[in-house]
Parts: sequence; structure tokens; C-alpha cells
Amino acid sequence: MSTLTVEVGPTEVQGETRVRRSALSSDELMSSPSDDIKTLYDVVQHSAKVRPTLNAIGHRKMLKVVEEEKEITKVVGGETRTEKKTWKYFQLSGYHWLTYEDTKLVIDSIGSGLRNFGLHPKDKITVFGSTSANWLLVAHGAFTQSITIVTVYDTLGEDGLLHSMNEAEVATAYTNADLLNTMKNVAGQCPTLKRIIYDGEAKPADIQAMKEVHPHLQITTLDELKQSGKDTPFEPVPPASDDLCCIMYTSGSTGNPKGVLLTHGNLVAAIGGVNKLLGQYIHEGDVLLAYLPLAHVLEFLVENVCLFWGVSLGYGSIRTLTDASVRECKGDIKELQPTLMTGVPAVWETIRKGVVASVNKGSPLVQSIFNAVFTAKAWCQDRGVNVLNGIFDAIVFNKVRQETGGRLRYALSGGAPISRETQRFLTTTLCPILQAYGMTESCGMCAIMTPACFNYNRVGSPVPCTEVKLVDVADAGYLSTDTPLPRGEVWIRGPSITAGYFKNEKETMETLTEDKWLKTGDIGEWHPDGTLSIIDRKKNLVKLSHGEYIALEKLESVYKSTSYCNNICVYADSMQSKPVAVIVASEPRVLELAKTNGIESMDFAELCKDKAIVKAVLEACLATGKRAGLKPAEMLQGIYLEHEEWTAQDGLMTAAQKLKRKEINQKYSEDVKAIYASSG
Repeated sequence: MSTLTVEVGPTEVQGETRVRRSALSSDELMSSPSDDIKTLYDVVQHSAKVRPTLNAIGHRKMLKVVEEEKEITKVVGGETRTEKKTWKYFQLSGYHWLTYEDTKLVIDSIGSGLRNFGLHPKDKITVFGSTSANWLLVAHGAFTQSITIVTVYDTLGEDGLLHSMNEAEVATAYTNADLLNTMKNVAGQCPTLKRIIYDGEAKPADIQAMKEVHPHLQITTLDELKQSGKDTPFEPVPPASDDLCCIMYTSGSTGNPKGVLLTHGNLVAAIGGVNKLLGQYIHEGDVLLAYLPLAHVLEFLVENVCLFWGVSLGYGSIRTLTDASVRECKGDIKELQPTLMTGVPAVWETIRKGVVASVNKGSPLVQSIFNAVFTAKAWCQDRGVNVLNGIFDAIVFNKVRQETGGRLRYALSGGAPISRETQRFLTTTLCPILQAYGMTESCGMCAIMTPACFNYNRVGSPVPCTEVKLVDVADAGYLSTDTPLPRGEVWIRGPSITAGYFKNEKETMETLTEDKWLKTGDIGEWHPDGTLSIIDRKKNLVKLSHGEYIALEKLESVYKSTSYCNNICVYADSMQSKPVAVIVASEPRVLELAKTNGIESMDFAELCKDKAIVKAVLEACLATGKRAGLKPAEMLQGIYLEHEEWTAQDGLMTAAQKLKRKEINQKYSEDVKAIYASSG
């Protein structure tokens, strides 16, 4: 019997489960965390009033760039060559903080500055920059004057940026100094663009080039904009709940990015739902490491929830997170010592593999102690026995915890499925890794795993601002009548759900029903306790030659935890009985493997073609699959090893770091055919 959800509505509907809601919102879905909060503008006003002197937003200043020249050895065509390469490292200050009261003053000055710069309530401003304190401050500055933000990934590229600016017909854009050239290249093709605001130290030549190519554009710095707002302030023009807060352009694995319409009411409902589920676990004084792309709904929502909670947001960047990339200072994680952290599966995979590699460098005794204590603690946790956790952590896992600053209490994983192996490893050695499930169209949240109902391979129970049902996908064999676990496509509805896509009626009608159900395209299953698992993706289901369906994303989340694997794309042919995979190999691990196997060549590209290496990596993948309980039809028939990383720039990944499956399949089509031919 479910303790976490309640069923509502008609008792029997053909082809779908009954609608379920969180037991915390059985009578009415939540639309706000508090009676006085209806918009994101209200969130900052609330915290500035309740906790004015608490640290709100922190950033580090770049003190200098340190260049180090190193000799690297490469093997090319069987010959060993030594060449010099310059590496850049960063020296950063400690964290500089704005209190909640300071934050209110800064966003008021930015809002007034925007008005002085020519913007009016209900205008739009493109926000095209990397995650930073200023990104969030500019967004909230816009909200003080009822201005809508149009968010674009800083890695989306010129085509995606231009599409979003032209579709939204923006006249103003905010960007970073190092992205001014990208803005310059597209500005001439965006007839509505009149104004550019940038932050950071721009090269005088870049500013000069921008002015020469586009003399009609008004260009100002963020500091100048703030000062203008202080000198000539405007009264705030607070938005209404149903005003458009954000047009969030998704990175899209195919075609042009789509602009998801999110009102202030949508986002505040999501904050209310998250607060109802997780608020009890948050303490005043908690600190979040903020570094994921703010143009992604997960990070945007989490940071705004934290502003409501009074959590301190310390900003970092991927390139300065660890001590390895900085000099004469600590990396962002150790400097900030966060208590909360959000990450996508790739982040958690990297952390796990780093810990495992470090353990494997220890003596056999160290390795055996670590593995024994890990097994014991995991066994206890699986049974809810936590009395020895403190002893286990102090004796063995304290060093692991120090790598993330030593204070991490909870971490949230979202954006894609995390493998059970990685989640279990980090939950045991570091802190509970809670899974969340959502999409841009649901403000990032549909279900969350809370510490109280922690389990693996589940995304938790519905957030109290949503209701969920599963709808039959008959041709794939997923039915609401399945026993013991009902299955089907996940449909969600509630005040946090988008009204549709900007200027895209066709996609809106395909994704949203007339009665406002969002068809997610994900396949889920209900567990008896009311938690949900996401088991497949509707468009990534492939029927194999014997008639059994397999889910490509599910298999990728499992196999990606193999230590030799940095990235993976699983491919299945309906004429074959098993899938194959293209794997972006981990260079350090493959080099170790070559050394262990007595292979003389140390050229990474050559090793990725070596039959012994390929065989060993395949065997490691199959061992991972076996541990995860994969069925025979889900075990890889063969693999191809790629030595170069996939990136958004080369068109093989989206800006949100998801696979562009079609492009990858096209690039490696001949290699995949060769795998099937050789292993058939």
C-alpha cells in the first residue's frame, strides 16, 4: 500500500493508471511555498526581509592566470616524440559575499539600469553567458521591472543563439566579455537587436571590432548599468503570477532549440513543491556550490529554491572546481566547503572514478580495508542500520569527504539517469545522492527522492505541485495493468507545467493535451510505496530480432559506470539479437590497461584499436552489466573505442551534454557494421 502517494479521480480509466498525487498535497496541488510569494521577485523580497544579514551570493575574483610549460611524450607512428605544451592555471581569491539585503539592493540597481538603458516592463532580454553570480543577479534585476529573460546556453553556438534571439525578437542581450565575438558574429543577422550589456574584462580590440561592425548598437558594461541604476533609480514594477518569467531554450538533440514558456507562477509552484518535500532537511547556514549551467532548468530552479530557503550560493566553474586546475589557492569545492551540491550523472561518474583510481593506487592492504568497510557500510545502509556510519566515515571515508570540502550532507542528481553502482558508491562513501526527475516543461521537477524514502533506481515520489499518471505504450509492452508494477508513459499535470512552446503551436499540441497533461515521452513504473522509476525513453526503445525491447538510455547509464568509459552511445539493430556500443575511452585507464597487459605502444589512438584492449574493455563492460542484473538481450555484443571526446562544438553532444544520437550513429555507421560483422 502506498504511503507516499494517494490516488485521485476516476477509479478506472481504460489504458492508464489512476492519477497519483503526493500524500502531502492530496486535496490540492501546491502553487506557492508561502502566501506572500507569487513570483520570483517575491522570493528575494521575502528573504531580504526575513534574513537580511545572511550570506546570499558569493563569488571568487580572478587574481592571475599562471602559465606552466610542460614536456609531454607522444607516440606517433611507432616513434616517441617529446614536445612542449603550455598549461593555464588560475589563482583565485577567497569568496566575496553579498548578504540578502545587499542582493536586493544590487538587483534593484540592475533593474533601474535596464530601464535607463531603454527597456520597459514586458520587454525581453537574452541572457547568454556562463553560470555566475552576475547571471542570476541580472535575471532578478530584470524581474524587478517585469522584464522577461530569454535563456540560452553559452555553449549553444551561433546558430542556436541567433535562432532564439530572432524568434523572441529581443532588442537587448546580456553576455560575458569572452562571448562578445560570438555576439558580434550574429548581431548583423538579428535586426531587432539594439543593446548589449557585458560583464568581465573585455579586450579593447573586441569592443572596437564590435563598434566598427555594428555602429548602431549601444554597448555598456554591467558595472556601468548598475551605477546608472543607482544614480537614476526607478520604482520596482513587480510582475504578476501569470506574467512570463522566462523563455528557456532547450538544447535540443534534433533541430532548432525550442523556447519553453515558464511563468512566474510555474516556477513558484515548483519552489513550493520542492520546499514541501525537502525543506525539512535544509538548515539555515547551508551552502550550495553553484556551477551547473543556469540556462538549464534544474540549476535555475535549485538556485531559486535556495534563495527562498536562505541557503548561501557560492559560485564556481567546471574549470576551477578542484585543486588540480588552480595554483596558490584551493579549488572551488574545498574553498567553499558546501553542504549541498547538485550534479548531473557525468559529474558523479567522474567523482566516483577518481576515488576508485585513488584507492587502486594504494597498497593491497589499503585496498582490502577500503573494500571491506565499503561492503559493511553499504550492507548496513541497505537495511537502515546507521549506528556504525560515523565510525566507518572517520576511519576510512573521511579522506573521500575532504575532496568535496568535508561538509557535504546531501547531493541531488538530475538531468539523466544515474547508474545504481555510482549512486550506491557515493552514497556510501560521501553522502546520500538523491535522484530528481523532471524536464524543462515541468520547471525541472516532477518527482524527487527524499532521504526518508531513499532507494536505488528510483526518482522518488511526485512533487506536491504535480499529479502523475502512466499511460499504456501497448506496442512496446508497457501497460497500466502490468503486475506487480504498473507501467506506461509518464504524463504530468499541475501549476508548474508550461503552457507550451514559444511560437510553436505544432510542438505544443503534440506535447500537451487539451486538458493540460504533459506527455513526457519517458516510460515509468509505480512501486507499491508510491515511488516512481524511469525505466525507458519512448523514442529510444528498440525491438531486437527476437521481439524483445531494450532501452538505450537505461543501458548507457549502466555501462557508463565502467571505469574505462568516459562516454557511451549504445546502438541496437532490429535485425540483430544484441546491442553494440561506441565508447569514448578514458585515456589514463586505457594506458594503465596497456601497461598491465605488457603492450608496448603508449599512443592512445592506437591503443583504442588494439584488439586486446578492446576485448578487455568489453569484458569490463559485460561485468558491469552482469552486476547491474541486465538481461542477456541487454549485454553488449561488441564495442568500438573512440579516443576523442564528444563535444557540443563537434555536433555530437547537445549544449546540456546529452547525446546527439542520430549524428553519432551516422558518424560511426561503418564501425558499427564492422562490429556486427566480426561478432556475428
